[in-house]
Amino acid sequence: MSYLVYPGAHHTRFHHAIGCVHLMQQVVNVLRFKDVTISKEEEEALYIAILLHDIGHGPFSHAMEHSIVNGVSHEQISLLFMEQLNTEFNGSLTLAIKIFKGEYNRNFLYQLISGQLDMDRADYLKRDSFYTGVAEGNISSERLITMLNVVDDNLVVEEKGIYSVEKFIVARRLMYWQVYLHKTSLVAEQLLIRVLKRAKELTNNGVQLQASNALKFFLDNEISIKDFDIATLELFSKLDDYDIVSAMKEWQNHEDFVLRHLCEMIINRTLLKIKVKKKAIKKESLESHINALIETYTISRSEAEYFVFTGCISNQAYHLKNQNINILHKSGKIQDIVKASDQLNLKALSKRVTKYYMCYPKQSF
Repeated sequence: MSYLVYPGAHHTRFHHAIGCVHLMQQVVNVLRFKDVTISKEEEEALYIAILLHDIGHGPFSHAMEHSIVNGVSHEQISLLFMEQLNTEFNGSLTLAIKIFKGEYNRNFLYQLISGQLDMDRADYLKRDSFYTGVAEGNISSERLITMLNVVDDNLVVEEKGIYSVEKFIVARRLMYWQVYLHKTSLVAEQLLIRVLKRAKELTNNGVQLQASNALKFFLDNEISIKDFDIATLELFSKLDDYDIVSAMKEWQNHEDFVLRHLCEMIINRTLLKIKVKKKAIKKESLESHINALIETYTISRSEAEYFVFTGCISNQAYHLKNQNINILHKSGKIQDIVKASDQLNLKALSKRVTKYYMCYPKQSF
């Protein structure tokens, strides 16, 4: 929902997937130039894995990741798609799947797909920075790629690239606070989640809602990972943002108070007010807004809680204990970026920062 804040942010995951493949091609060329052996089969598998790494994302991406299906991540669905394609292409994706799952014996190939300095992040930071106009995220992915090397089958960055890595980590932190966790995007995403939650609740109570065939299937059925057969996967592949938007355009005229107003808010961009604080929201503050809403519209507490709620967001730019970014010194010594860097705030960036928010109506509906 970032386009509500940054009108240029209308790029898609298709753009991102193609960009990731382009960067991966550059990586393969750089590493081969540095005498890192990558076979033709490994090269093709890398391109397939990075091209399909996000294929399991449903409508509106992370906003609805656990709303349409029960507790199934986009990575799991991506894997299901890859396995189905592997069947259709007579096992051609077997190596790509092994790399994607981190089961191949050359760890640096997995790190290029899913690590703290992978081609996914190298593409989306620069791409999102460009389309939103937030200059702080504009990293030098070409410079980072040029500085990559492999030692003992693990990815490292040559010492000359240390400042590019520092900028990459700082850019990631700033992009999360300014774009991905921007308070307006956040409240819009929360409304979107609640639209589907309410739609499912009404459907379960026998209310018929207008929706596309694919969306109707997921409203009518509770789908978990064990329910994902070929037919379900096919239906999931037909879902996109347009299914949700067209449904909301219909539902904004529905007689249900909650569904109608939630949809109106998103379609007309009249979102809830949101306050973000460093400390947890006081219960009294939340209760006062809930009670005011109940009194004004004579609705139930459960209905009021669709419009008044709290939550928390967190940002950790660098994870010290997860797929570290290692610097290769000229002496041959390998050191984590936090220890190798002379920039003191990198250690601070490895600590999780948590903020708390409360959403409630600005005025009467």
